[in-house]
Amino acid sequence: MASENKDDILRRRAQKDEIITFFKRLIFMVILIYVIFGVVFGFTSMKNNDMSPKIGPGDLILFYRLEKDFASRDVVVFEKEGLRNTGRIIAKGGDTVEITDNNELLVNGAIVLEDNIFYSTPKYEQGISYPVKLMEDEYFILGDFREGAKDSRYFGPIRSKEIKGKVITVLRRNEL
Repeated sequence: MASENKDDILRRRAQKDEIITFFKRLIFMVILIYVIFGVVFGFTSMKNNDMSPKIGPGDLILFYRLEKDFASRDVVVFEKEGLRNTGRIIAKGGDTVEITDNNELLVNGAIVLEDNIFYSTPKYEQGISYPVKLMEDEYFILGDFREGAKDSRYFGPIRSKEIKGKVITVLRRNEL
């Protein structure tokens, strides 16, 4: 009878150890997922046509939060006026940007030719005035859908602290 009690005690202790081990692993997995998707990577969905045709409404965007060295042509997620937006960096600190009356995009006095942009780049009537000289921590960001995107022509330069990350992949909502 004493050995049965001993066996029961050992069995209960083993079950308790298994439960504790399970919860330790569960907590570790929750922390790991938080770090991966809350600190290193981020997800957002495209809410409009600002990056059309490359990124469409409803597409899921995965971005890398730890990138801090952005270059022209990088697609980034940024936050302005409490809303998350996506756009392409056209110019960075030290550059001068101008959009002419003929819908030409100039960076440092040179016309920017973009192979994969299918729209002209008009000024916005209610937007900023040109030329724009970017400060060291500023970027000029445009949507690929140049005729209607809400971007630096509307907001003005985007500060580096407003950039949430660099887009690394797009998961399509549906096939086009």
